[in-house]
Amino acid sequence: MVRPPMTALPPDSIPTDELVSRLAEESRLFDATARDPERNCWLVVHRHAHGVLPSEYDIRDVPEDLYLAVLARRKQLG
Repeated sequence: MVRPPMTALPPDSIPTDELVSRLAEESRLFDATARDPERNCWLVVHRHAHGVLPSEYDIRDVPEDLYLAVLARRKQLG
């Protein structure tokens, strides 16, 4: 899966610990289709940012800071 580029969050949109934890937990729901934490975190961040899961040709950016925070939390959770 080729992922589109990521964007930085605006300074006033720093992700909260609560949001990061919630999205990290939600990413586990996608483990049934693929056990790829990077993919699954990207999916939940895309859904959070745009309100929908990406389609096959979706090239919208996702906030890089949020994605990296969710991925790091997911790795902490195991």
